[in-house]
Parts: sequence; structure tokens; C-alpha cells
Amino acid sequence: MRDRELIADLRGRLTEAGLSGSFLVRNLDTGQEIALDPDVVYPIASLVKVPLAIAVLDQIRLGRLDGARQLAITPDPDPGSAAPPVGIGRFTHPARIAIDDLVYLAVSISDSAAADALFALVPPTEVDRVLTDAGIKGIAVRHQMRDLLNVFGTEPGPEGLHLAHALAIGARTPGGGHPVASLDVSRANTGTARALADLLQALWTPSALHPRVAARVRALMRDGVLQRRLGPDFISDATGWASKSGTLLNLRHDAGVVEHEDGETYAVVALTESAVPADAQPAVDAVIGRVARALHDHLRGL
Repeated sequence: MRDRELIADLRGRLTEAGLSGSFLVRNLDTGQEIALDPDVVYPIASLVKVPLAIAVLDQIRLGRLDGARQLAITPDPDPGSAAPPVGIGRFTHPARIAIDDLVYLAVSISDSAAADALFALVPPTEVDRVLTDAGIKGIAVRHQMRDLLNVFGTEPGPEGLHLAHALAIGARTPGGGHPVASLDVSRANTGTARALADLLQALWTPSALHPRVAARVRALMRDGVLQRRLGPDFISDATGWASKSGTLLNLRHDAGVVEHEDGETYAVVALTESAVPADAQPAVDAVIGRVARALHDHLRGL
């Protein structure tokens, strides 16, 4: 099947599932790639934790931060406030956690409260600068993770969650604007599939990123526990898989690298929006994985 025919077929599968999306698969050794609308800008939700980890680890490398330094973590005193789905934001007692361990929590289990503790040390403007200095363009880091929770303000409950999804779907303007700041491409943390593939390329191949920093981020992504989207289509005994997911209301993203036993390595990025106002969408996640796998298999077979 030719590239154009494959893209048309996959676009039809996405539409049938109530999805629109941006996909890119790149051979990290040759630079050859295949893509579906790879330059569309999306709010990237938790994918921003990868640039954050790079910036924090670089500060540790330079001696500006001590990875062993323990930070005091205090639970939110308001029991009705919105809390992250996992991690230290769910703690009920004060704790002390080392900066190195907060980086692990932020990337490997996508702990947003841990990420915000790191953002307090390395603010969004500094993370953005690190990307620019590394020559990685097309990713904008503008705010902390707590701004994503402020979509709700309080724990939304099932009915409130459904209404929030409906708002997310119905209120976007053709230019990417949105009344919710974290969904507005002019105010949110944003990126494109191409830019995120560039980020993965910088982590997996020689680049301006320090080798020790890149190696640590690769290890954190290999340890990722949230693999429900692309993971089922790429995890096997014959491949290595490292990824980070990003989910916010109807946004369902994944960016990862598959490492084959024969040495070939591919970046796989999927940025998608669902038109279905529901939080749990396993069938939609499965379609995202199958589309990404079809693009990968086509490119690998060339």
C-alpha cells in the first residue's frame, strides 16, 4: 500500500472512532518518516514532564541542584479540591522526598504534584530555555501541572466530568482557541508530533543534550507504568519500549520509542482529540495504538 493510500485509510479509521489526530513515526537512524498531519499544534498535557525532567536533571548535572536534597511535601488541606489521579497529590500525611525521586515520580508514574514540586525549582520559562538551547523547536512550556487541575477546581464527580468533556469538545475554535486556558494553544503547554519526535531524537541519538541527562530520561521513560494506549501494540519480548503519555479530558497523547532486537529504533508520536464525552475510552485508545502500529510497520517494511 502506498503512503497516500495508507494515510487515507488510517484517517478514516480515526474518524470512525470519533478521533482526530496527528501521528508521526520516524526511523531514528535514517531520519525516514511517515506522518499524518504532524504539524498541528496541541496542548500536550503530561508530555511536558519529559522536558521538565531534562531541565531538572541538567541543573543537577551542573551542580545547581542537589538530587539528594529532600523537599517537604504537604498535603492539600482542602479535601474538596481537585487532586491528581496518582502520586503524592493523594498523600494524606506530610512527607520528604528527594529531588531525584521526584523526577522519577513525575515521569515514570506521571505524578503531577511531583512535577509541580520540580517546577517550583525550575520554572516553565527555564524549561523552555533548555529546549531552545538544545535546538528543539516547536514545544512551548508555559505553566505548571496544577493549571490542568484548575479545569475543575474541585473534584468533579461523574456528572461534572461528563460536562467537562462536553465543554472541552464543543468550545474549541477552529484556530485552537478555547475558554479553558490549559486547552488553548496560545496559553497552554503545546507541541506538535514533529516537535516531540525531535525531542525523542535528541534523547536517543547524539545531540546537544548531555549524554548523562539523556540516558537518565530514557531510563525513566522505559520504566513508565501507564502503557494503555500505544504500549499494547509495541511491548513485546523482541522489542524495548519507552514512552510518556498525556491525557487531559478529550486529549489522548502518547510519545515513545520502540527499540528492535535488530538495532532499528523508531520514534512514535500520537497526539489525538476525541469527540466522545467520556473519560474511559478503551476502544478509542486501542484505535490510537493500531493506527500508530500500522504507520510503524509500513515504514519498517520499506
